[in-house]
Amino acid sequence: MNYLSVDSISKSFGERVLFKDVTFGIGQGQKVALVGVNGSGKTTLLKILAGLDVPDKGEVVVNNQVSIAYLEQQPEFDTDHVIEAVLAGNQEMAKLIEEYEYHLSRAETDPKSMEKLTDLMTKMDEADAWTFESQIKEILGKLGIEDLSQTISSMSGGQKKRVGLAKALMEKPDLVILDEPTNHLDLEAIEWLEKYLASSQMAIVMVTHDRYFLENVTNEIIELDNQQVYTYSGNYSYFLDKKAERETIAQSEKEKARNLYKTELEWIRRQPKARGTKAKYRIDAFEETKKKAHVNLSKSEVSLDIEQRRQGGKVLELEHLNKSFGDKKLITDFSYTFKKGDRIGIIGHNGSGKSTFLKIITGKLHADSGKVDKGPSTVFGYYEQAEPNFKPGMKVIEVVQEVAEYITIGKEEMSASRLLTQFNFAPKAQYDYVDNLSGGEKRRLQLLKVLMARPNFLILDEPTNDLDLITLRTLEEFLHQFQGCLVIVSHDRYFMDRLVEHLFVFEEGKPIKDFAGNYSIYRESKAFTKKESKPEVVENKDKTEKVKEAERKLSYNEKREFEKLESEIAKLNKKIAEIEQLLISGETDHAKLIGWGEELEKAKSDLDAKELRWLELSELC
Repeated sequence: MNYLSVDSISKSFGERVLFKDVTFGIGQGQKVALVGVNGSGKTTLLKILAGLDVPDKGEVVVNNQVSIAYLEQQPEFDTDHVIEAVLAGNQEMAKLIEEYEYHLSRAETDPKSMEKLTDLMTKMDEADAWTFESQIKEILGKLGIEDLSQTISSMSGGQKKRVGLAKALMEKPDLVILDEPTNHLDLEAIEWLEKYLASSQMAIVMVTHDRYFLENVTNEIIELDNQQVYTYSGNYSYFLDKKAERETIAQSEKEKARNLYKTELEWIRRQPKARGTKAKYRIDAFEETKKKAHVNLSKSEVSLDIEQRRQGGKVLELEHLNKSFGDKKLITDFSYTFKKGDRIGIIGHNGSGKSTFLKIITGKLHADSGKVDKGPSTVFGYYEQAEPNFKPGMKVIEVVQEVAEYITIGKEEMSASRLLTQFNFAPKAQYDYVDNLSGGEKRRLQLLKVLMARPNFLILDEPTNDLDLITLRTLEEFLHQFQGCLVIVSHDRYFMDRLVEHLFVFEEGKPIKDFAGNYSIYRESKAFTKKESKPEVVENKDKTEKVKEAERKLSYNEKREFEKLESEIAKLNKKIAEIEQLLISGETDHAKLIGWGEELEKAKSDLDAKELRWLELSELC
């Protein structure tokens, strides 16, 4: 079933052409990633698909039976309440669940709320709101939003992005359009989302730089390159293989066109003007050959061969650091002596103290106690997670010239303008205002500014956010050659696996752990430890003393859920039996059979989930 068709669309901003005559389609079961360099128009194309922007020409045709959800980079909401935001299309349900949650939290201390709960539970039963409530809590919980009473206006940009993602998933659309869904998620949330989307029946169109995510979720890649699209039916590794083949063929064709162009050029120059009209077909062919011969096949690869400062024997020493915010302890008695060439990754849940730690070691924030002792030759380069905050009215080239007019690249001195050109900022674009750049282009400019200072202690806080895959690969190659200390906070597992040798693991309420190995090794170790761990045996020193553990009982809400599950399981078993009878009834209509098959699969999946939940609750009875 075709969900959406893109027919010969083009889009420009002023003289800047993003793409032209682009055609493709999205159908049932397709999981598509849109890739391309920053500024190639990926986000603009997603907005056009979602109906929030229009092409200059061409059209996007959406099947009127298909529902679409869209997650933008910076979601905005019409309400300040989390549940209402997630259930934006069903405000009555949202208000009912919100009211129930409000009185449930006060039932033990407020008799009026306890009385109100009886009426609300009846309404929840009638509206089948329990399913919505449990799904909201599960999805938001997996994405790191536990407190449903907090207001959206009090949230960080990352938290708002997670609420927006939950909203898109709760809509259960036929097609979901996701712009950088992994940004601002911690590693566990990304892995949950990866499994959720990979097993989902939804069609997906997304922009993401997370290469493991691309590899494990997508079954098709659409590349925006030189204003055109190229489609690859496979995951990320397949795309890399076939893209290399395409570029090799294109280069070969260009060489052939160049040779033919030279021959044709000689012929054109020899012809008397009077004979021009007699060989118009050949002149037209010459113009076409000329286009092929001069097509731009150069890749916008970023060169990062920037000269590095020498580093002395003493790099950075941390002694007994402690840091808290109110009652929340982030860093407890942490000591570490950095050595030349250290390559450290920092992982942990959002809010566990990772960025706070970086600010302390760079002097942007003071520890409550302890000592930070920086070596005399250590020069920090700090690429921060926050969006770059350039001075208003600055031009691109002025940002770089603030750091230096010239810088040594390899064995030669390079001007700011030439360096920007290598960073894929064309000469004309260098005199454009920074305010006009895309988010990814601003990030790339900020990265250049940090590296131009020639640091020997490089700190990268979420460097992969908003950078395109080409810039990421080139950054990785530079970091492989980097001789100084490297500290990275990133949710990009591929990036971490390639670059770090050991991890600082932040776990709330626990001391920072130094783990020898990259992220994948850590995950395997953690999974193995969990599998091999055995229940702790409590031994009594006094044999006459018995140790009793307080057993958790069902809450009032869980009792209601347990009772409701029994009837829901019975209904699902009945439904499954009815569908199975339909499938063996002798019906020959292919469409009906497919529909019943899909309905049966969904019913069985729902039954499995509810039976599992029933078992969990039954153990607490």
